Amino acid sequence: MQRLSSRFGLPQSKAGAWALAGVSAAAAAAAWWASDSAPYPYAQRWILDLPLPFLTQERLNGLLRPQPGLRVLEIGPGTGLQALEVAPQLGPDGALEIVDIQQEMLDHVMRRAADRGIGNIVPTLADARHLPYESASFDAAYLVTALGEIPDFPAALQELRRVLKPTGRLVVGEFFDRHQVRPAALAHHANAAGLHVTRQIGTVMAYYALLEPCASAGGGQLQQVPAAAAAVPR
Repeated sequence: MQRLSSRFGLPQSKAGAWALAGVSAAAAAAAWWASDSAPYPYAQRWILDLPLPFLTQERLNGLLRPQPGLRVLEIGPGTGLQALEVAPQLGPDGALEIVDIQQEMLDHVMRRAADRGIGNIVPTLADARHLPYESASFDAAYLVTALGEIPDFPAALQELRRVLKPTGRLVVGEFFDRHQVRPAALAHHANAAGLHVTRQIGTVMAYYALLEPCASAGGGQLQQVPAAAAAVPR
């Protein structure tokens, strides 16, 4: 009879296998953490198609509220995991503009869109810190696990604030890795850019935050909402 592991109630052979698997997983995670780079290399694009805990499409839709006729901007679309779901909701009179600094990623998204018959995605090769759009020209914008990969991401937040309409909204999705922008840092830099967090869902490890342009107050100052009061974790 096989002896049982006193802690897990497993045969020693199985307990040893689980322990070995755990060590291997930890080693793989450490290697991934050490080699993780920004922007994410196209050669490893398959990882970008894996759904992340808490960062679901349903939650993104709930905050972004895509509707027919809207013009929406996505920074860092990767392989199109979110873009291919958001664009159809904008209808033929709406548009999803996608921006990336890797032409390969943009081409990949457009091939997938063509395969699905989605014709309202417009790709642009550009730096998020210098967006080639007119001010106040977008109804909404979003980034999913992309903000922290942008060098000087506060500059990107300022650009996003510039291109958003006064009634626009920005959704930022962040997952725990070496590039993650923590919620407190996001709130701080967003306020400096003229945006404030109005809602936050998920956990510190994986969250979506909804940001909106700060309302103008007297004297040209921006009325900022403290992130602690605005966030509604779920």
